[in-house]
Amino acid sequence: QDLEDQKNPRKARVTRRFIVAEGLYINTADVCPLPELVKLKYKYKVRIFLEESMSFGVLGEHGRGVTEHFGVNIDDIDLISANMENAVASIGGFCCGRSFVIDHQRLSGQGYCFSASLPPMLAAAAIEALNIMEEDPDIFTVLREKCKHVHTALQGTPGLKVVGVPFAPALHLQLQSSSGSRDADLKMLRSIVDYCLERQVALTVARYLEKEERFLPPPSIRVVVTIEQTEEEIKKAAFCIHEAALTLLK
Repeated sequence: QDLEDQKNPRKARVTRRFIVAEGLYINTADVCPLPELVKLKYKYKVRIFLEESMSFGVLGEHGRGVTEHFGVNIDDIDLISANMENAVASIGGFCCGRSFVIDHQRLSGQGYCFSASLPPMLAAAAIEALNIMEEDPDIFTVLREKCKHVHTALQGTPGLKVVGVPFAPALHLQLQSSSGSRDADLKMLRSIVDYCLERQVALTVARYLEKEERFLPPPSIRVVVTIEQTEEEIKKAAFCIHEAALTLLK
């Protein structure tokens, strides 16, 4: 980009640049370094676009996402988007930002021109989920504690390593030692998933757009934590994963 800017300085002065980041990365269960990104924004005069599908309804004292988690002023973020298929348990999504940005998006975006509206039942479900978040913010403390508990319980699983921050509700289990073949690694992880499923523990092998990922993550099993899981269920799941790893990773 620097070379392109040098070829055409006039164009470079008016080129819009963005930092696009996920609040909580679904592929790695890492949280984005938002305070550092805000510093870069003002240093290089760019805009920040946050994708918060995994962090909205999870991070922060009131579940407002990565800005609340880090105590970053939301006015420092130009655009925030998230789907409503995770914490809100509905479909569709939302986008919010400065009024002039949203007005432009509302009038010019394809979603305004061509998409159907959210079904009333699912719109009502999304509104009710937001009401629950506002009325009972203690659920986010409970969720964080359960996430940390699962993260700790899975440490030391034979042949597997836990990837992700302790408060992430979707952790990854990767093989400690790859066979050297992605297909063989995936087959091994699928056998662990099937072993657990037979014992009433539901896991999933993480899926990626392999031809489109610039940095393709190693194969992994995704472990999802919810607030409704009981202490007994968490212990059962952790034990089952340990047992599967001991049995299959020889």
